[in-house]
This record gives sequence, structure tokens and C-alpha cells, in this order.
Amino acid sequence: MDDAILEKLKILAESAKYDVSCASSGTFRRHQHGSIGSANGWGICHSFAEDGRCISLLKIMLTNYCMYDCAYCINRRSNDIRRATLSVTELVHLTIEFYRRNYIEGLFLSSGVVRNPDYTMERLVRIVKDLRTIHRFHGYIHLKGIPGASPELIHEAGLYADRMSINIEIPNEKSLQTLAPEKDFQSVFTPMRHIQQGILENKEDRQKFHSAPRFVPAGQSTQMIIGATPDSDRDILRLSSALYRRPSMKRVYYSGFVPVNSYDHRLPALKQPPLIREHRLYQADWLLRFYQFKVDEIVDDAFPDLDLEIDPKLAWALRHPERFPVDVNRADYEMLLRVPGLGVKSAKMILVSRRYGKISGSQLKKMGVVLKKAQYFITCHELPFQTIHEIRPERIRQLLTAARPPKEDPRQLKLIFEP
Repeated sequence: MDDAILEKLKILAESAKYDVSCASSGTFRRHQHGSIGSANGWGICHSFAEDGRCISLLKIMLTNYCMYDCAYCINRRSNDIRRATLSVTELVHLTIEFYRRNYIEGLFLSSGVVRNPDYTMERLVRIVKDLRTIHRFHGYIHLKGIPGASPELIHEAGLYADRMSINIEIPNEKSLQTLAPEKDFQSVFTPMRHIQQGILENKEDRQKFHSAPRFVPAGQSTQMIIGATPDSDRDILRLSSALYRRPSMKRVYYSGFVPVNSYDHRLPALKQPPLIREHRLYQADWLLRFYQFKVDEIVDDAFPDLDLEIDPKLAWALRHPERFPVDVNRADYEMLLRVPGLGVKSAKMILVSRRYGKISGSQLKKMGVVLKKAQYFITCHELPFQTIHEIRPERIRQLLTAARPPKEDPRQLKLIFEP
């Protein structure tokens, strides 16, 4: 590999590491005769960053030059950092060569915005189009759309990408105006709607014509930065819930704010990324998507932020002792999902197994139920444990948190905003 290309690769791969909204699930692009690559099966290869984030390879930016000066971004135009730009041909050949060496199974491509959104988006479209039509690359491609780009370019990109994402970045428009005054929500949500409309129209077309080309078959995703603004977890989850009501939205990613521009007084004085809060938001997000919880059940006016010591489902259960204990031999599926220590698979297994007889504690353990948590919230055949009625919720919280190894002090994650 040419030394100049290698140097660009180092710079642009480093610049791309802060974007966490990458996943290869949900696509059905299979290998075809005469083509290379496949998004079926393994999909994108993944690696893990030092802070524990899962990152994909090849994850790269087209350029880290940017016309915007967002306070939270390492690639803001006022930062004195090493800059690089790959040509369309260079990035296409880099992807193919990495695939042929078995380094990657797909591409995660983003870019800083240069000149204007349409100019940048046009170059991104040329890359994915060349990969698909000239090199017949059938591996997974996740393309980051450029806010403010024209509908025509967004639509063309959707014909070649498996997944597209437009980052919201800041969950509140007023906060966005403070930290990134050159951006607004309209430039973000407009291309989101274009992608959604294209997916729905494509679904109808494929019902009539099976040969119709797919449009963003793996759906779209977005990302929010957590901790750069004083927005509560309730505000964040309400926005996520609204996004999930859109049929094309597959994932909302939460990225703990990394203080890369500590000199900017608009940003919070934060020693480290709020990773515990990020983790709790992902757990709450899981409850919204798979456990039939509503936002107001997880966070409300009395508890606008998630508890950093315990997971959101356990926190809800401790606040509602009147709903427990649950008889696993009689409870419906929705109530089983609300028991701490029970997951979707174990709840379904309970429904099937109890048709043939009463379920015992040993059977629950074999099903994968975490009895250390669940024992206080359930009753069943041969379970001698004391429930939440015999033990106060405060005591259960102490029992479940005391046995854990010491973690970073949640107080260190508290945000201190400059006046």
C-alpha cells in the first residue's frame, strides 16, 4: 500500500472512531455469481475500542475537513488537527483491497461536510455506486447521510447502501443551536423522512415486482451524544420513542460525550465519558423495543434520570412493589417481561413449559432466569425465597448492589455546566 494512502487511512480511521451507530443486522444481500462479498451471515467484522465500544472495519471517513464548527466535534473547522481527504477512487480501491485480504466484510463510511452538503453527499454516492456497479461488491455498506443533502442524492444513495443513518447528535434543538449554531433539526429530519418514504415505497414496489431494486434494506439508524447538554434521560428517551414509531428506524445509538474540546466553555466540565449513563440508556432503549415498556414507566417527573446503580427494569420493579410477586405459572407474557431477571426468551419458554406442568425453581434456572434478581419478584412451585412483600424494596436494592465489585463512583459522572 502506498505510504501516502496509509497515512490518510490512519488519520481518517482515527477521526471516524467517535461514530458508534454501526451495525450490520437486518439486510439480506447475498453473494451472487460473478460478484464479491456478502452481507449475509457474518456481515461486518467488528473490533473493540479501548473504552469498550464495538467498532466496525473498515470504518472510515472520506474526509475530516468540515465546514461546520460544532463545539463537541473533534473535526470542527477551528481545531488544529491533522487533516486528510481520500479521493473516490482511493477509497473504492482501499475497500476492495481490504476485502480481498480478508480484513473486512463491509464498509462504514462517513464524512465531514466540505463546500456544501450536496457536494459531499455526491462524492459518497459515487463511492457506493462504484463499489456496487463496477466492482460488483455485495458486502454490507452503511452510509452516513449528510444533513441538508438533496432528496435526489439521498434516494440514489439508498439504492446502493444497506443501511443509512443521519445523526441527530444533540437531543434538543435549543441545545443544538447553542453548540452547533450552523445546524438545525430540519436539516436532520428532512432526509430521515426521505429515507423512510423511500423504504415504504420500495416495500410496496417489491410486493408487486420481486425484481425491483432494494432501497436501504437494513433500515436507518441515528445517534445522540449523551452528556454534552443538560437534557434529562426522560427527554432523550421520549425522542427515541418517537423515532421508533417510524417504521424505518431500526436503532437509536447513544454515545457518551467525549471531552475532546475542553477549551470550549459551552461544554460541560467532564473528566471522562459518562459510560454508565450510556449503558443505562441502552438498557432502557431495550425495554422500549422488546419489553413493552412506555417511556413514562421508565422515567417520569419524579424520576427524570435513570438510576446509575441498578438497571431500569429493576428500578421500576422496586418502585412498584404492588405489582409483585408474580406467579410464573399463571402470569401473562406482558407481566413476565416486567420481572427483573427474566428476558424475552425465558418468558416465552415459561409460557410453553407450563402447558405440561408446574414450573419449579430448578427449571427456571435451566431456562436462563437470573434467580439472584427474580427470586424477590416471583412465586412458583418449590421456590422458598422471600418476596418483595417480606423484604422491603430498599433492602432488596442493598442486597443486589452490595455483592457487586466496586465500580467508578457515579458522582464522578455528574455533569458540571459552566454558567
